[in-house]
Amino acid sequence: MRFRAIFVVAVFFLLFASLIFKLYNLQIEKGSYYAARAESQYREAGFLEPRRGIIYFTDKNNNLIPAALNKEYQIVFAVPKKVNDPSATAKLLAPIVNLDEIKLTAVLGKTDDAYELLAAKITTEQAAKVKDANPKGIYIDSQEFRFYPFQDLAAHVLGFIGQSDKDAETRGRYGLEAYFDNELRGSRGSTSSEGVSGPTNGENLVLTIDRNIQAEAEAILHKYIDKNRATSGTVIVEEPSTGKILALANKPDFEPNNYSESPVKNFLNPAVETIYEPGSVFKVITMSAGLASGRITPETTVNDTGSVVLNSKRIVNWNDKAYGTVTITEIIENSINTGAALAVKKIGYDIFYDYIVRFGFNEKTGISLPGEVKSSLKSLKNKPRDINFATASFGQGIAVTPIGLVRAISAIANKGVLMKPYLLASEEPEIVRRVMGVRAAEEVTKMMTSAVKKAAVGQIPNFEIAGKTGTAQIPDFKTGGYTNDLIHTFVGFAPASNPKFTILFKIDKPQVGPLAGFTVVPAFRELAEFIVNYYNIPPDDLAPSPNAAN
Repeated sequence: MRFRAIFVVAVFFLLFASLIFKLYNLQIEKGSYYAARAESQYREAGFLEPRRGIIYFTDKNNNLIPAALNKEYQIVFAVPKKVNDPSATAKLLAPIVNLDEIKLTAVLGKTDDAYELLAAKITTEQAAKVKDANPKGIYIDSQEFRFYPFQDLAAHVLGFIGQSDKDAETRGRYGLEAYFDNELRGSRGSTSSEGVSGPTNGENLVLTIDRNIQAEAEAILHKYIDKNRATSGTVIVEEPSTGKILALANKPDFEPNNYSESPVKNFLNPAVETIYEPGSVFKVITMSAGLASGRITPETTVNDTGSVVLNSKRIVNWNDKAYGTVTITEIIENSINTGAALAVKKIGYDIFYDYIVRFGFNEKTGISLPGEVKSSLKSLKNKPRDINFATASFGQGIAVTPIGLVRAISAIANKGVLMKPYLLASEEPEIVRRVMGVRAAEEVTKMMTSAVKKAAVGQIPNFEIAGKTGTAQIPDFKTGGYTNDLIHTFVGFAPASNPKFTILFKIDKPQVGPLAGFTVVPAFRELAEFIVNYYNIPPDDLAPSPNAAN
């Protein structure tokens, strides 16, 4: 009995001693670590900081696919007032976490400082080296940071979280991260004499961007930029009946997880933040104005002599050819510059300008992305000369945004109704206005379909494709006039009888192929075929090919 009592007392003594040791270890040996960790939670993240909302892609089945989320990473932090030798510690630590030794010495020398974050998102190897070195006052912990699982996919749509050279605040920069920063970040909690008020977490965003279409669009864009040795490019896919954006990308882009490794110029979104002269794609808008106003019909003719001289300026066709008497349809089919210039004279300058405005080229589209600019119609508004209206008829001398152009062409696909482009699945389709009648829109669609059939390059078997190319010279902003560099554009929609998607492809300064038909049209066809198969869209052209065997 006595032995049992002694045994029980011994067990309790050991347990008590273990508890005392643990308390000592927590309070004395690791006290500074937990004090610093508590400080870091209050100052950097902690329970007063809200969790940033997640951004989701979707797919054709409306599955939610995280595109921007929060992930825990290891960090290195210091308690400078616990660092005995700042210089020696900095010399030991700097090469491990890739910091400047002199600057690190200064940070570690702050004798009254209880917390300094030294390095974020460190690797497992770096963490192991810091632990092995075990410098006094230096600790490893974890903290949440923004993570983009698909790396550079839709980078210009998403943006990133970070600081800038203008302010040290960590917040949304560029893209949706910036545009919806307040909604995504939520609101911070607070403390008072009455207690603690918890944070309100940020809202989640569900996008209309289809992850699969976006990935395919970017892969094709990258492929054709490389193939044609172009400097850059843009692709946009829109659902014309609603304005829903299914894909939007530019190259070059950046990696949001490592944005500091890219030049700042790559952060700008050319799809909405830059304007360019679109070239012959704009002939579709010119003919839409004429047909909608009743000033011309598809059978209206003009006599093309191969050149037009206006205000002492001479306009010629891209192939220096004279086509003779041609219809409006043939002007689109053969992309005749002089024909478009003659047609705009028949339409009337005031009517032409009015329809450009109706199509939205003097306003922003209102898409939920930062930095959007509107098209430039200065040559028509400030200098309303014959030559300016003539060149505008085939897309030179005026400048548009890619998003504005794809919206306008989508209005033709949508039977003449202009829609606001949108990126959030929670938004409702918004009609901007009717820009032309149903019959006129159908007539323009037939012209575009005929042009694609005649060129053959953009055709997809058993589908009617409506589209138009544009090969435009790039202005010389230093000396005036134009350079020898070109921009190639193709905008098309399908199926032409009941359009489900509009695609814009643009590549800048291609070094292979003088015309858009050889560069961006094949890119359009590849992506269109993917979307048709992806959505299992039924064909609308089952007539046998005229070349098919009997």
